[in-house]
Amino acid sequence: MRAYPAFLELRDRPVLVVGAGPVALRKLTPLLAAGAKPVVVAPEAVPGIEDLARAGDVQWHRRRFRAGDVAGHWLVINACGAPGVAAAVRRAGERERVFVNSVDDPERCSFTVPAVVDRDPVMVAISSAGTAPVLARRIRERIEAMLPASTGALARTAGRWRARVAGTLPDGAARRRFWERWFDGAGVHGGADAELQEALVEAAGSGGDTGVAWLVGAGPGDPGLLTLKALQALQDADVILHDRLVSDDILGLARRDAERVSVGKVPGCRDNSQASINARLVALVADGKRVCRLKGGDPFVFGRGGEEAEALDAAGLPYVVVPGITAALGCAAAAGIPLTHRDAAQSLTLLTGHGRDAVDRIDWAALARGRQTLAIYMGVQRFPDLMQKLTAHGRAADTPVAIIERGTLPTQRVLRGTLGQLALLASAHRVEAPALLIVGEVAGYGASRTGAPDLRPRRAAPSPTSESAINRATPGST
Repeated sequence: MRAYPAFLELRDRPVLVVGAGPVALRKLTPLLAAGAKPVVVAPEAVPGIEDLARAGDVQWHRRRFRAGDVAGHWLVINACGAPGVAAAVRRAGERERVFVNSVDDPERCSFTVPAVVDRDPVMVAISSAGTAPVLARRIRERIEAMLPASTGALARTAGRWRARVAGTLPDGAARRRFWERWFDGAGVHGGADAELQEALVEAAGSGGDTGVAWLVGAGPGDPGLLTLKALQALQDADVILHDRLVSDDILGLARRDAERVSVGKVPGCRDNSQASINARLVALVADGKRVCRLKGGDPFVFGRGGEEAEALDAAGLPYVVVPGITAALGCAAAAGIPLTHRDAAQSLTLLTGHGRDAVDRIDWAALARGRQTLAIYMGVQRFPDLMQKLTAHGRAADTPVAIIERGTLPTQRVLRGTLGQLALLASAHRVEAPALLIVGEVAGYGASRTGAPDLRPRRAAPSPTSESAINRATPGST
């Protein structure tokens, strides 16, 4: 974080504005709205500033800036546009320990003015630390469209009732949940005092809140692929039980005071067994906690979400399943690979290579048939077995394959080859989990340079005899 965000109370406090052109006039409007006492220093002024000075809304000193002008002011805004003046204003601000903003000159700013969404008393400020003000304005436009005009009235109602709610619900957690429910429910439709009174009476007589679990899919890795419901669960949860591969970027979207607990399984380690995770989840919800059980991909696709749902159901505890984009869909799309295609694959099978006997329990004869796509999760350590089983049951050795490592993330890598090359391909490129394996004709399709799918099949590479041959055979690696 490059700058500390803050909202300043400027009512009846003098603020210096250097310059009196159109830019300065724009800066004076929010200062006056905040109740500040602007002082303008400039030899000449546009008519709008002259009018403000005649009305007594601003003081106007008709002369050039002097270093001593900064003293006694809470803030300084330089809007004159002259580089020499900007440097002098900044130096004077440093001497007097007064924060200075120089319009469109971030190098000479000690504070920046954000783009603002105003739903008084609710204010949303967006800053790019002076690097991209147009981007900040574009973000503001999107938030403007999202926040209803009634937001300010809602906040004012909450302000009137804050003390009474605190007296009725002395427990901080219960109080926070009350406000969350009210803002999410009837409050967003108007926020009348009568509605709040009714909700408060109901909350006071409920005898406390019950816990709930959200079994949430975090998607394949990119935070932008989270669903809105997943984001809401992260914001509402008291405790987040997350898998090992859920990124810090996604966890950073959670409520700041939520407890974060890693329950990820590590190969070869008995800690965080599924039974212990189930028991912890049940205990937390039974204790009245709202728990976000956060899993990579989709919780019901190789995520053991079904087992956790059964444990909660057996304990008579409420839960909600929030689906996520599973790895096969997200990673394949990020790699430009269509999982089905009318000319190449009419079916898709998701399977896992994880587990001691997973490979032996699969109907390989059915999976070895052509014109279908296999998306294999958690199979990095079993690539030799997978290759042997498929080829032994009739799948051609020149069937295209693609290994997608760290799919959807900026560090994503896609390795392409054939089924007969699979084990050597993974070894030569030191493939590590998490990686998804795609087997089938569609794996030979790729993405064009413009990012649009290129549905022309790639030419199958010859079987390699060495690591150098593998490297030559995989020009599509990225």
